[in-house]
Amino acid sequence: MRIAKEFTWEMGHRLPFHEGKCRNLHGHSYKMMVELDGKPDCNGMVLDYYDVKSIINPLVEELDHACLVFSGDIELQELLKKIDSRMVVVDFHSTAENLVGYFLKKINEVGLPNNIEKVTVKVLETENTYAEDTIELISH
Repeated sequence: MRIAKEFTWEMGHRLPFHEGKCRNLHGHSYKMMVELDGKPDCNGMVLDYYDVKSIINPLVEELDHACLVFSGDIELQELLKKIDSRMVVVDFHSTAENLVGYFLKKINEVGLPNNIEKVTVKVLETENTYAEDTIELISH
């Protein structure tokens, strides 16, 4: 059985390695779908949606209305510090693909109930572009 919940946030970023427009500082209205595959409990629930929200919301709120900055992008870090702007510094470039990996890792670190077998994260930068990946959870 699969359940899913959608999350949204606003975030700025840039891709300093990129030769196109994405090299410039810009932002997106991100949307993320988190899918959890697992066996329903005796009441017929895979996981209460409230519990899904309590696991994912802190991860999303950390990024909401912040600028996600690659640790090697010193220029942008200095600029954001100078203008006292909110930033989250990470050790990866802020592509949609890398954001999916970031969320999967964070969700796995938080820990999920034993009945959850698989987690899929889909991150949309725009309404028609997204990256998606799935991890299988080893019995825990």
